[in-house]
Amino acid sequence: MRIIHTMLRVKDLDASLGFYCDVLGMTLLRKKDYPSGEFTLAFVGYGEESEQCVIELTHNWGVDNYDLGNAFGHIALGVDDIYGACDRIKQRGGKVIREPGPMKHGATVIAFVEDPNGYKIELIQTKTLVD
Repeated sequence: MRIIHTMLRVKDLDASLGFYCDVLGMTLLRKKDYPSGEFTLAFVGYGEESEQCVIELTHNWGVDNYDLGNAFGHIALGVDDIYGACDRIKQRGGKVIREPGPMKHGATVIAFVEDPNGYKIELIQTKTLVD
């Protein structure tokens, strides 16, 4: 078994695709409208679905707001250079809501960004940076 995807409901599919593809650098892998159900599914990721876990963006037609609740935490992405990644995200119009730095109760360097729907994405430094 393996994790295939995580699904997020989005209010504006174009804005969400812009964030995940243009700001975070993912690729739109596939997109399909389901007129009888009045929804569209778009799958984005850093590699093919057969090899990588991806994100399913679900847009329910006519729904322009969701209550995110307090149970969902975040999606985490590993990055080689967290400071450079945050700079690029800001340059591309993304919103960094926690600047890079050590986590509160540890040494792992993390940052958080927010997508157009309010979902949190944690960036985790995966390589040791050398000056």
